[in-house]
Amino acid sequence: MKKRVTLTFSRETSQMPVTYLLARDFNVAANIIRAQVAPNRVGTLVLELSGEIDELNDSLDWLRSRQVQVSLVSQEITVDADVCVHCGLCTGVCPTEALKLDPKTAKLSFTRSRRVW
Repeated sequence: MKKRVTLTFSRETSQMPVTYLLARDFNVAANIIRAQVAPNRVGTLVLELSGEIDELNDSLDWLRSRQVQVSLVSQEITVDADVCVHCGLCTGVCPTEALKLDPKTAKLSFTRSRRVW
């Protein structure tokens, strides 16, 4: 089974070797999609986790018990052309960097090959 998650680390937990511990303690493989983590800073990891369902759930519970915020990723990225005003705010929170604002045209673009979901 596979699950895609976004992990948010506090300053105190940012140095935890998460992918190593998931593999060693839970037999869960972690494919890093995007990482923004630095020592003593708040950081995020977007991961695709693979393993048995019980091991995946146990590993996520363990992360939460260590004060790592876990958000499940479960939806397709979509851009509603009727509502989008091309302001670029979404580009700053897109976990896969699939959304970009073209500096020449000031238009939002979506790179489907970068999507995670």
